Amino acid sequence: MKRLLSLLLLTFLSLPLAAAPPGAEINLDIGTPPVILVKHTLAQRSSRLVYFYDPGIIGLANDGMIKLRDGSRLNLSQRQIAEKLIDQENPDRNSLIYAIAEGNGGQQLEPLARAAQVKRWKEQFHSGWWVEDEQGNWSQKP
Repeated sequence: MKRLLSLLLLTFLSLPLAAAPPGAEINLDIGTPPVILVKHTLAQRSSRLVYFYDPGIIGLANDGMIKLRDGSRLNLSQRQIAEKLIDQENPDRNSLIYAIAEGNGGQQLEPLARAAQVKRWKEQFHSGWWVEDEQGNWSQKP
């Protein structure tokens, strides 16, 4: 009997969550544990990224990821730090998008979650920081 209950519980837990109805909005502020964990990780890194955002060394790419925009003013060790931060930040940004999609109904919602989160990141980006447009051109956010 215990084995049957365990099997039923495992079966139930492995079922996909119901998808959000068509046209439903993605809740970017969903409080699932994976979302909370990734947001915490991103927040801890943000102050170190500001050091590179402010002078325009890194910027927000059109896809919502962080890119090295102008590394010409960096010495080797500064460039390595910037690249390491980017290498840590972008996978976490993707993890956040996947976690948001899962929390809203499943991975099939990943494109909607990505579009909504990229829009939010662009809105939250500070004036004077660099943003890439759809053609790959960089400009400072007004």
